Amino acid sequence: MKINTLKLFTISLSMLLLNGCNLFSPEDKVDTDIDSISLSIPDGFDFSTYHDVTINITDNEGYAKYDVYAYTDELYDAGTETFEDESGEIVTETIFKSDVLEKLIFSGVPTDGVLKQTINLPKFYDQVYIRRNENLSYSSSVADIVGQEVNYTFSKTTSSARILAGSVTDYLYCVNGNGQLFQIDPLTGELTDLSTMPMGSYTCAIDQENKVLYSIGKKNPFPLMKYSIVDDSWETVANLGMGGPRLDYNSEDGLLYFADNKAKLFTFNPTTGANIDKKNILGLHNTTGGDLAFADDGTLFICTFSGLYELELNDDGDYQSTRLSADNLPFTPISMTFDSNQELYLAEASNSADLIIMDTQTGGWEYKYGASANNNTAFGRKINDLTTFRVYSDIIDETDSDGDGILDQDDAFPDDADAAFESFTPSKYGKGTIAFEDLWPSNGDYDFNDAALSYQAIAILNADNLAVRLDFICNIKANGAGYTNGIGLEIEGLSPSKIESVTGPLLNQGYISVNDNGTEAGQESAVIILADDVDNILNETTVSIKFVEPISTSELGVAPFNPFIIINKEREKEVHLPYRHITSLGDQSNVFPGDNKDLDGNFISENGYPWAISIIHDFKVPKEKVDITTAYNYFSSWAESGGATDEDWYKDNPGNRNEDLLDD
Repeated sequence: MKINTLKLFTISLSMLLLNGCNLFSPEDKVDTDIDSISLSIPDGFDFSTYHDVTINITDNEGYAKYDVYAYTDELYDAGTETFEDESGEIVTETIFKSDVLEKLIFSGVPTDGVLKQTINLPKFYDQVYIRRNENLSYSSSVADIVGQEVNYTFSKTTSSARILAGSVTDYLYCVNGNGQLFQIDPLTGELTDLSTMPMGSYTCAIDQENKVLYSIGKKNPFPLMKYSIVDDSWETVANLGMGGPRLDYNSEDGLLYFADNKAKLFTFNPTTGANIDKKNILGLHNTTGGDLAFADDGTLFICTFSGLYELELNDDGDYQSTRLSADNLPFTPISMTFDSNQELYLAEASNSADLIIMDTQTGGWEYKYGASANNNTAFGRKINDLTTFRVYSDIIDETDSDGDGILDQDDAFPDDADAAFESFTPSKYGKGTIAFEDLWPSNGDYDFNDAALSYQAIAILNADNLAVRLDFICNIKANGAGYTNGIGLEIEGLSPSKIESVTGPLLNQGYISVNDNGTEAGQESAVIILADDVDNILNETTVSIKFVEPISTSELGVAPFNPFIIINKEREKEVHLPYRHITSLGDQSNVFPGDNKDLDGNFISENGYPWAISIIHDFKVPKEKVDITTAYNYFSSWAESGGATDEDWYKDNPGNRNEDLLDD
């Protein structure tokens, strides 16, 4: 949208304060001539950054909860951190993290052995991460997206079949300095991601009875963090003010035992973080690195970079260490734990850790998993500490408070029999953006800031994995328009009669008529006007759509559906995404007078630009009068390739953006 700068300077301060960001009247708008900047767009390219994907999960092995995530093995640069490493040295290094567990798309339990959902994914994702949870026994798989479908069939492994036989199943819970909490099956070496930690850590210990994991953050103020294995949630107990590499939980006294790099052993109350006691550790050849671990008989072991030791209290109240391992190990141990068979597992310090089994009597050892094991089990990540979690087949919490067939521990709504799970677009922790130019069908300036809507859609699902409600959480993040524009969405193919109610739209301009259920009147498909003036939703707003009867996500479709703006209160003047249909109340482009740059009516201009784009990402819009090809270096190559190259042109990758040309 081009602005007449002369008139801008004649606007009084009072008008500026009254009108906020709607600074310009419609007559001030002038058509921007960008014919000199054109895109050669392949026929039919719709500028879409995402696609619908159908997930088909088959599982006939009984009750299990599934979580499905968008997956990429690409690590992102999370900045630098300064901290004391496990050797006691102060270092500053770049932290690379995985965002897999920040991309939860949906959860569910198979019905009659089948779980099927339709989701929306960025096109640069070609895989999904599928995590299965059967009574806290986790397994996972990376599945390919083929032809916009994922087909996954679960089959039991040796370790999961062992649960049915009534025996205990061990899992190694691991943490690292990059803030990853993950599980390794000691029988197979299979790795499953569990959670993203509040802070990276060198320590972890499990209170088995209460199903709680404790971990100390690796840098000041060294928070004692508590993770509920059942609820998959973190909280901070207290800031300890000290850090180090060794931690274990003693089930006999209910205390945490912690050793730093200075041969001191502390005990902490895990409920309050209070320091109970401090003792010396005598006889260590090297005081750095390693870990603590209690055997089932209460014997306390410690490993450091000089090997494995047994600790025993002496008459002076200090711990005397007795070395068990050979003098020279070919690896530097940084973590250890006992499994149910009293086998001692250790991990060593490398960027792709090795998992080692060691004998506590002789100090003999062997590589079990990892690159050094030579059995194709390299983990590709650090294991800075590990501990053992035991799953018992005969101890199952079968509480189902609302009686919907979904256990409370798996139910997002344990007190509501009509709701059980959630399906997110773009993801549980992500936002999408739909950005519009409002001079259609004339050319705009293609800075896409006339109306930019940030959104997250949450489909509330019942125990049968059918949608009972849709919450559309949104706000206008940029409004550079001079018009009074409305904004809405059409759920194509869904009859308005299938909607029981719509709550939350903000309508005060008087040009929108609605049915008794809150949908827009006179529409063949269900249309929900979020606001008849985008200024009404500058703050976050939730529009809730409740369905008469539960419907499948394939019938509902996926957000953002068919979004559009209404230009300057002219109800028939709608701007849609490329190749999307106008609603029953909209008119084609050839109806409107003036310089028509959309003769085909496909919402793509003669010079190849769209009037609307939808990014399944928290998109940063260009500044006023900065066209998108200038702000984003690979937009043009992406568009002219028909989306075949530079699919992640909008992400915050090096070289993608010109940050000084983008709004904050």
